[in-house]
Amino acid sequence: MKRKKLVVLSGAGISQESGIKTFRDSNGLWENHDILEVASPEGWRKNQKLVQEFYNKRRKQAQECQPNLAHKILARLEERVDVTIITQNVDDLHERAGSSHVIHLHGELSKAQSSINPELTYPIQGWEIKEGEFCELGSQLRPHIVWFGEPVPKMDESIQYAGIADYFLVVGTSLQVYPAAGLINYVPSNAKKFIVDLQRPDYHLSEDMFFIEKRASDGLKLLESIILGEL
Repeated sequence: MKRKKLVVLSGAGISQESGIKTFRDSNGLWENHDILEVASPEGWRKNQKLVQEFYNKRRKQAQECQPNLAHKILARLEERVDVTIITQNVDDLHERAGSSHVIHLHGELSKAQSSINPELTYPIQGWEIKEGEFCELGSQLRPHIVWFGEPVPKMDESIQYAGIADYFLVVGTSLQVYPAAGLINYVPSNAKKFIVDLQRPDYHLSEDMFFIEKRASDGLKLLESIILGEL
């Protein structure tokens, strides 16, 4: 029997239970920084030291955090269904929980990339990218993060997976960050769609979307029982 395909779009809300702060606070700042200072090519050109220090701290914090129950449930579901996780998160908590197929739309904290060729990426040993660490082309290494104004190279691959989903789950994201939020438009009309979040997203929920108003771990416990009950 052919295994069902579960495609997950995850956001900051799933990592929040592990102690990782959400991308934007209510005041529009990220860890007390204007977002464009630390998440744009212009910010990098203006102050490389600030940007490196910012992501070094985020990387150290992420390494000290552990996957929570929501991450573990998604990993556990691989025993019964084909799971593809498309995440807006830059931490590696999905992988550390055991998920084997994770697409990072916005890059990965655990990697560095060339400042002049984004296709040249390197694993980071420890938690720091240091000044004077260069890629093979001789440019300073920078965080492997998709900043505002930069293309999202994994988007086409993500659209392909959304288009073959039997179940499509949105967890921990408000469907406000594009182009990621647009993935739901590529999901087949006969697929079952679930949204798990503490707050109903500011998004028109069609009749075929099932909204679970719970935090990620509690919502995924319910979702797991629904999916396994149908297999």
